[in-house]
Amino acid sequence: MYDQVLFIVLNKTELLDKLLDEFKNRGVGGATVVNSIGMAHELADKEESHFISSFRAFFGGGHAESKTIFTACDAATAERAKEAVRQVVGDLSEPDSAIMFGVPLLYIEGITHID
Repeated sequence: MYDQVLFIVLNKTELLDKLLDEFKNRGVGGATVVNSIGMAHELADKEESHFISSFRAFFGGGHAESKTIFTACDAATAERAKEAVRQVVGDLSEPDSAIMFGVPLLYIEGITHID
């Protein structure tokens, strides 16, 4: 039974295919992937002068775009997904890697439970 939604904001977008393959290998299915951008990058793009943004591009300012992956799952599936993220992405405390969090799921309609 689905009891939570696991969210992963993947800054290392080049790892997306590898992460989804690892999800599949671990029995994690039904995830949704959306393009996303962080607030800091969005505000910086609007406020920075052309000169400053060219330096950021030259020296590297992290990933401007990210992928947000979310899946409704049970606790056991969430644990397998979290292990997959740590294996593929590495240490999440490193800057510009990923953010992962879960929230309780109170209601779901439109998908069926598949074991």
